[in-house]
Amino acid sequence: MLPYQQAREKVIEVVTARLALRPALATEEAELSAALGRVLAVEVRADRDYPPFNRSTRDGFAVRAADLAKLPATLEVVGEIKAGDAFTGQVRPGQCVQIMTGAAVPPGTDSVVMIEHAKPSGTRVGFERPVERGQNVVPRGSEAKTGQLLLSPGALLGYPEVSALAQVGQGVVRVYRKPRVAILSTGDEVVDVGAQPGPFQIRNSNSLTLAAQTTLAGAEPVVLGNAPDRVDEIRARIERGLAEDILVLSGGVSAGKYDYVGTVLRELGAEFVFDAVAIRPGRPAVFGVCRDNFVFGLPGNPVSTMVTFELFVLPAIEMLRGALPRPLTVFKAKLAEPVRQKTALTHFLPAEITWPGGEPTVRELPWQGSGDIVALLRANCFLVVSPEHLEISAGDWVDVLPRRGAF
Repeated sequence: MLPYQQAREKVIEVVTARLALRPALATEEAELSAALGRVLAVEVRADRDYPPFNRSTRDGFAVRAADLAKLPATLEVVGEIKAGDAFTGQVRPGQCVQIMTGAAVPPGTDSVVMIEHAKPSGTRVGFERPVERGQNVVPRGSEAKTGQLLLSPGALLGYPEVSALAQVGQGVVRVYRKPRVAILSTGDEVVDVGAQPGPFQIRNSNSLTLAAQTTLAGAEPVVLGNAPDRVDEIRARIERGLAEDILVLSGGVSAGKYDYVGTVLRELGAEFVFDAVAIRPGRPAVFGVCRDNFVFGLPGNPVSTMVTFELFVLPAIEMLRGALPRPLTVFKAKLAEPVRQKTALTHFLPAEITWPGGEPTVRELPWQGSGDIVALLRANCFLVVSPEHLEISAGDWVDVLPRRGAF
């Protein structure tokens, strides 16, 4: 069994190598209004200086700093300018212009005095505080110069990136195509969500959970339903799933009598990179390549499925959508109550992190193992227990993996 960090690195290594042998990832155009969360496929450069003029950051008066060298000082107000207007007059020594936030600082002035620090009276205004040259002014081109690179291919479009694209007039942007992820669950005990389960059956939550995680990851889920424990049915659904970029299966990957997924994949020519990971929940996780497509076999228990998707499937999706795989966002928190585990694996325990007094504090939540979906309703993170430190005392600092979307 591989440690989970090494298994994750194997996924990244294999996907990177395979993508290097393929044609460039497909791209498409997207309206900027619908581009949030997509990955940019082209360079974006500034179409002009930003700001395109010396911009006032305050309401007040545009002045020459030299005119306020001796205080108190009184200047003549020769005009007014608001954002979007142009000042066509001339500002001579001893004069100033009333100005609004965002307006262009008139030629002949070099600073802005806040309205709170001025004493206007008719056409004149008094000043009792000194001002430095350039104060409350953003110089032209200080944010970006014409032609300056703002965004590179592979940039994830969050709201600041959308704002920058809008600023430079990119109403339509070229982005990488969303990868398509086929999702297939298996097992005779699994019935459709809308069905009435028998006394020993369960509804198919895994397909919808994986579809939700896939959507959060920026990919397009293709839900193939559930295959019963019959080789012909499993083979037919897997064949369909291999038409997509990634195939994710849940259930049937262990070594049980009716776990046929591995057998079918081998018959179809799959090459397995790993077939077990030293974690709980999620130990019987599988990753391989079949017909040049990436295949993940995840355990059938829901919490195991969720955890292994985040650890191993997510970086593959990120690379297939044109981005770099982001590191796991593990951070430290203080343990509220002692934790003890027996098995020498890395444990991902449903937990809740709070900030009493501003200090991150984490507490393991009661749960009944990897089938306990209800426990995750209360959890906003996973407490990570390493195999080297299975007994942890209250007050110790521990690793925490946030549940995606919980913060």
